[in-house]
Amino acid sequence: MALAPETARSTSGTQTPDRTSLAAVVVAWLFVVFDGYDLIVYGTVQARLREEWSLDSAAAGTLGSVAFLGMMLGALGAGRLADHFGRKLTIIGSAVVLSVFTVLCAVAQDPVSFGALRFLAGLGLGGLVPSANALAADLVPQRWRATVATLMMSGVPIGGSIAALVGIPVIPAWGWRPMFAFALVALVILVPVAWKVIPADHDRGRAHAHHEHRPGFGTLLRPPFLLVTLLFAGATVVTLMAWYGLGTWLPNLMEIAGYDLGSALTFALALNLGAVAGSVVTAWSGDRYGTVPTGVVAAGLAGLALLALLTTPPVWAVYVILVLAGVGTHGTQALIIAAVATYYPAHLRGTALGFALGMGRIGAVLAPQVGGLLLAAGLGVGSNFLLFGACAVASAFLLAGIWRHFGVTHDAERVIAH
Repeated sequence: MALAPETARSTSGTQTPDRTSLAAVVVAWLFVVFDGYDLIVYGTVQARLREEWSLDSAAAGTLGSVAFLGMMLGALGAGRLADHFGRKLTIIGSAVVLSVFTVLCAVAQDPVSFGALRFLAGLGLGGLVPSANALAADLVPQRWRATVATLMMSGVPIGGSIAALVGIPVIPAWGWRPMFAFALVALVILVPVAWKVIPADHDRGRAHAHHEHRPGFGTLLRPPFLLVTLLFAGATVVTLMAWYGLGTWLPNLMEIAGYDLGSALTFALALNLGAVAGSVVTAWSGDRYGTVPTGVVAAGLAGLALLALLTTPPVWAVYVILVLAGVGTHGTQALIIAAVATYYPAHLRGTALGFALGMGRIGAVLAPQVGGLLLAAGLGVGSNFLLFGACAVASAFLLAGIWRHFGVTHDAERVIAH
């Protein structure tokens, strides 16, 4: 099935978002920043948790996976809730769940209670990104959707960078618990602002206006959407496995390799700063050359960079490699989200984003677990870099398949018409 090129450069291309819409998009982006903080914070404290609770590598990996399991369920549920009941309630509800249970992690007394709280926080964590991106896509003109969707995802590595920066002075001085108490900021400040700024029930009537295409996963898994839905989901699985695997294990891998905590967190900071830069670079490149072909290049770059770590490069080269890995892994995921937000029609957008990210969380769930098992088996830190590099290369091949079969961009309304 050949898809017609997207007609994004239509009369709407001359429009720009109004101030009210921009304010709502900025608040949604700030939630994504907090989402990124919460994603990376476990990686920054993992070594301390292993010491305090005597966890081996496999157990630490399992503990890292439970939040991603919650994210998978949260993403699948929140996308449909956003399409049915509006973005505002879904975003704010997800943020409250994430904040409350993350704060409670700060007082957890054992791995079981900590894991349960991380799972519950993951439900909110998984709901934020698809809902926030669906809101942004709703509020900006079609011409800007791909760029805004990509820039929205810059919030994830910015949040991760904040986690690494905060952890450098906080963890040695006060331990790991204050890192989770930081979630009070979102609960006390961002949630009230969001209630005021985000439009109420933005698209509740959309499902009624499109009753013949009522949102549902079944619609995504039937022609004309079936093949591209599966390819996007597969690409998201392996991309998130690389990105979240690095986010979970990188500081600990570097400590195992002989670096102290400060240096290990600096390596994590390099990864996340690369991802921030990647969000900007891929936003420009995706708008100019297409989100999918740009994703092929970004994923391939990440794969080659991570595989280069197997050669035991000097320290300066490790920093360069991790910056490139951040550009490629997170940049690819941002481009996938941008492509999904552009490809599907408005009444399916939240459901499609939720499905892609929900299925992709399978990779996020597996990454900490498999990484821990590889270490527990005595295969060394290189086994993790080989795994995550191979995942990035696989993402490049899957996106190349989308590019070959469906073209550079898509026009959902023309597909439905066919």
